[in-house]
Amino acid sequence: MTWIAICSVGWGKLSCVTVTDRNAKGEVMRKLQLPMALGFLLVLSCGGSKASAPTGTGGRVSSPGGANSSGGAGSGGATGGTTGTAGAGSVPTIAGCNIFPADNAWNADVSGYSLDPNGATYLANMSPTTGFHPDWGTVSDEYGIPFSTGAGATPQPMTWNVDYGATESDPLPCTSGGNQFCYPIPLTAPIEGGPTADTGSDRHVLYIDTAGAPNNCTLYELYNAQNPTGTSGWTASNGAIFHLGSDVLRTAGWTSADAAGLPILPGLVRYDEVMAGEIRHAIRFTVQKSQQGYIHPATHAAGNSSTTLPPMGLRLRLKASFDTSSFSGPTLVILTAMKKYGIILADNGSNWYISGECNQGWADYMDDLVSNLKKVHGSDFEVVNTGTVSTVGL
Repeated sequence: MTWIAICSVGWGKLSCVTVTDRNAKGEVMRKLQLPMALGFLLVLSCGGSKASAPTGTGGRVSSPGGANSSGGAGSGGATGGTTGTAGAGSVPTIAGCNIFPADNAWNADVSGYSLDPNGATYLANMSPTTGFHPDWGTVSDEYGIPFSTGAGATPQPMTWNVDYGATESDPLPCTSGGNQFCYPIPLTAPIEGGPTADTGSDRHVLYIDTAGAPNNCTLYELYNAQNPTGTSGWTASNGAIFHLGSDVLRTAGWTSADAAGLPILPGLVRYDEVMAGEIRHAIRFTVQKSQQGYIHPATHAAGNSSTTLPPMGLRLRLKASFDTSSFSGPTLVILTAMKKYGIILADNGSNWYISGECNQGWADYMDDLVSNLKKVHGSDFEVVNTGTVSTVGL
């Protein structure tokens, strides 16, 4: 396990950050935010998921920097549904960076969205009687998805270990020339599953370059990143770059470090936000089977031809009628977010697994989270209308 800490004090407080990265599970770096400019950033490397369910790695590719071949921009209300609003001041932040604009789909309040006419069919094929599961844990358990943050890191040359890596990853040319891919991800950035994770596993790396904070930070996400050796830089299957000040979608038909072509980090349940009492974004989740289609802001699919299965990017919300009076603490914070912001299908994996960061702070809460969330079932949700299913580019 690797710990990298950057500490600062402001207004008499310290703040910590940790992250978690995984396709359906992963390692984490955690971060606690401060109500001030200075914060304490803790980056740690956590192991892979303990779950045995499959992860959707088939056909993973990553698209060039935010281009959208279909011409659409990812915003709070996708076409076809009732538009929700994120609300002024509600944008989630990490290390002083706003995680997408307020009108971004991840930050949209979907509590007032109309229902998807195909929602009942999708839900019937999503194991609706299965309970939810928090797909994260403590540092000592090495369970969750990690991320790290920093500014001014030296760009590192990328080497792709699959043939689509060079053609389907976001270019960022090295200043010295000779390589079209130079990402400013520190060689010490935590890898999902840790350095001993199986080389064929997801091995996500998530990194926010905080230069340009608060509105123009950049998120870098790698899939199947291997341990850096010497000064040779990173080797991975693909790389995706998300400009956090923009709503522009990825190229239609292209994925990212996730099967849906979505960023992973914005959908993680983070310890700091739960302890603060509010999650201000949609939550990433997985199911075992999906269709070969997607709904924006997703841009890619890794499913089969059955249109009765849920498409990537499907948005659901916990029914307003669901009684949360018997829940408290972190569970209640999560359920409240599920009613307001909902959950977004981002990958194939275990049914109704929601993603979060690996953080030692969860130690006192995981037993309750596991026991309480399994009381919540897929049938307690409804599918909201955020647009039509697309197969463009697939």
